[in-house]
Amino acid sequence: MTNKIQLITYVDRLGAKNLTEVKDLVDNQLKGLFGGVHILPFYYPIDGEDAGFDPINHQQVDPRLGNWEDLKSLSETVDIMADLIVNHVSAQSAEFKDYLQKGQASEYAPMFLSFDSVFPDGAKEADILAIYRPRPSLPFTNFKFGDGSNKLIWTTFTKNQIDIDVKHEIGQKYLEGILDVFEKGGVKMIRLDAAGYAVKKPGTSCFMIEETFDFIDELSKKAKAKGIEILVEIHSYYKTQIEIAKRTDYVYDFALPVLVLDTLFNKNAQSLKKWLAVSPRNAITVLDTHDGIGIVDVGAENGKPGLIEDDVLDEIVETIHKNSNGNSLKATGAAASNLDLYQVNCTYFDALGRNEAAYLMARAIQFFVPGIPQVYYVGLFAGENDMELLEKTNVGRDINRHYYSKEEINAHLERPLIQAFKKLMIFRNNHPAFNGEFELLETPKHILHIHWNNQNDKAQLFIDLTSMQMNISFSENGEMSQLFV
Repeated sequence: MTNKIQLITYVDRLGAKNLTEVKDLVDNQLKGLFGGVHILPFYYPIDGEDAGFDPINHQQVDPRLGNWEDLKSLSETVDIMADLIVNHVSAQSAEFKDYLQKGQASEYAPMFLSFDSVFPDGAKEADILAIYRPRPSLPFTNFKFGDGSNKLIWTTFTKNQIDIDVKHEIGQKYLEGILDVFEKGGVKMIRLDAAGYAVKKPGTSCFMIEETFDFIDELSKKAKAKGIEILVEIHSYYKTQIEIAKRTDYVYDFALPVLVLDTLFNKNAQSLKKWLAVSPRNAITVLDTHDGIGIVDVGAENGKPGLIEDDVLDEIVETIHKNSNGNSLKATGAAASNLDLYQVNCTYFDALGRNEAAYLMARAIQFFVPGIPQVYYVGLFAGENDMELLEKTNVGRDINRHYYSKEEINAHLERPLIQAFKKLMIFRNNHPAFNGEFELLETPKHILHIHWNNQNDKAQLFIDLTSMQMNISFSENGEMSQLFV
């Protein structure tokens, strides 16, 4: 993957109606800002219950957005990442409908997981309670079949997202078919969405068990044979993330968003420094995504300490709610229809109280820590919480999934903050120091000092958290210059 900033976006929420218009935007108004684009689900349909993460047909581009040739055309400009939704398929898919109609006589019957297929001898209360769940209810939904019988089908996320048996050859064939069309469409990297939940085994948590690692290994080999790299998407305890990184191409640095908030809120970089001492170098760094701000990624687990103490973490969450004037509270947890109870739904700009200096500082930290940065389309414009969309859908994540018009984008690109942000992005993409060695200097807790060195090329970030002053310096023609004067 190119060591340049990636854009993560939906096709139809970035002032565009289709893939062709996204290409025009990347080639013109956003030229030079991105080396790659992670296009969030563009499969048919894009407007299901979970914004495309419940595909009816994973091998079909939603006709409203274009076709595979349009994606191929975009891939000639930037590297393309796409989601491989490995855990589930829509209840409206042809495969699941056939299964409901024909039952075990359906050729697709082995493709789907049910309560009795995972627990053929039944399950005790302890077995059910051991299952790691991203939502408060049980991961099963009762479905009625064509012959009038009922069966509990495994649905980790919503009743419309039917879990696949990725260990069965039919489930594997389904996923391999998607890889085939990705290869033809110019996709260079895939994000394994919800991969941690993909393998179910009695007597375990059914989340990131050893068999899950084996599944990721096997799928990675198939992808690499087609010239496709793998990014594993897992929200989990930080040490688990370190172990995952050893066995795949890339992982997300989901700990970073909260650690940066901790650094800026508490004017203390100690927890961030602790993480940077051990964090995976093969990371995709983020501050915001189409999901919420992850809390589990920095918290404790089963008595094991996290990257941030529980009481400090609670204060960070409360500060987010305060900075957003309580709007994030309306979109988080039981307040709205949320899939994940371990995330806070809020734009990153609002989480920082719309403090422009703090926002630019947060992005500078992201760009200077190890990994390839990814910038969410709302974050690109320092977007604010979309309370109108939240009220309309009552889906917590929609607070950070605004539909931008072309006029809005033009206006945002003229803002002084976004002009400075663009300057920072172009610098991160082009200065050769970032292809060299990372060095975190030993400093007091209120100072963050990062160096990148590549032979004679140097880039430095210095932040004094007490005064909230930032300095970015870099080598240019044998002399040191300042990025912002």
